[in-house]
Amino acid sequence: MKHLLMFESFTPSLRPHFKSQNKLAKTNQIMTERLLIKALSGGKNTKIITLNGKKMTKMPSALGKLPGLKTLVLQNNLIPKVCPELHTLTQLTTLNLGNNLLEEVPEEMKYLTSLKNLHLSGNRICRFAPGACDGLQNLILLNLNNNHLMQLPQEVSRLKSLTYMSINYNQLVSIPRELCFLKNLVELQLNYNQLICIPEEIKFLKKLQKFLLARNNIGVLPEELCDLKKLRILDIAGNIIQIFPSGFQDLKLREFYCEGNPLFLQQPVISTQRENVWSLQEITSRFVMNQLAENNPFLMDGIERYPQVRSMISQGKTCAICGQHFITVWLDCVRFVSPPKDWKISKNLQLVPLRVLICSYKCFTQRDPNLFGIAQVQNR
Repeated sequence: MKHLLMFESFTPSLRPHFKSQNKLAKTNQIMTERLLIKALSGGKNTKIITLNGKKMTKMPSALGKLPGLKTLVLQNNLIPKVCPELHTLTQLTTLNLGNNLLEEVPEEMKYLTSLKNLHLSGNRICRFAPGACDGLQNLILLNLNNNHLMQLPQEVSRLKSLTYMSINYNQLVSIPRELCFLKNLVELQLNYNQLICIPEEIKFLKKLQKFLLARNNIGVLPEELCDLKKLRILDIAGNIIQIFPSGFQDLKLREFYCEGNPLFLQQPVISTQRENVWSLQEITSRFVMNQLAENNPFLMDGIERYPQVRSMISQGKTCAICGQHFITVWLDCVRFVSPPKDWKISKNLQLVPLRVLICSYKCFTQRDPNLFGIAQVQNR
């Protein structure tokens, strides 16, 4: 028989003659111990314990006597660290320590091998303890909202089953590439951080459907974002993005929010003509890349012997006008397109500015009238 123990928060009276705060804390601690004694009467059959808002200053060590516990809710307390006995709760599937005083994701988490849902929002967490991720192979949901994280450890890649991850309202400055190898990730929330870029490895999140990046400092979206074929909701509101990667309009989005970004507007200005002056390296690179595109067997065999050349031409780009390959961008351009009709979009978005690369002045003169130059780049 399963035992369900849920306790209402203890609310002190506001009458002047009520007991002092210290005595109230002691009373709460006594109540907590009594409740745990009651829980222990259920023995190994106790599955759920909720001790919400009890002003607890520590986790009860008696939890170690409940190895069959499935759900433990200790949110809205004053707990600064977990108790060592937590490691005995190997059948625990849900742990809620939200709104406490934790300063790290504790190492004891690695023993919770059955854990699927971990709520740590509203603490003071600024780091992961070494090994904290080691045993969380079954974790599906991780909530770290409203903490003080500036970075995520590489070990986050060990959360192989993670499907939902929320780290809103922190101080993250980057997304570690290891996070992008969580192949089961469906939802990633990173609103209100200090991110300046998105790694190109984002393309490996093939199952990602919801990506929230509002109120960061992101200036450029990588081309690889367009590889996320299952992405349905994208929120980049309140960043410093001016233009979107080519192919962006082909995403199958249902919702797209971008208000508060300084997007390029369709306001062309007159520019001076530039000459086509390329280095010998650029001329050679263009010839080699275009010959490789035609499957020239001589070059395909020879290129294998020169890793530096392979590395250089791997950075090659394709001209939007002539389709030829090149290394040095002659001109960055912008093309304005209407957002797909099936997108739910920000009210202010009438045209989507897409980045387009052109290899020469000749191609620029052959462009369509909706293509405008935005920057001239001599060397890259």
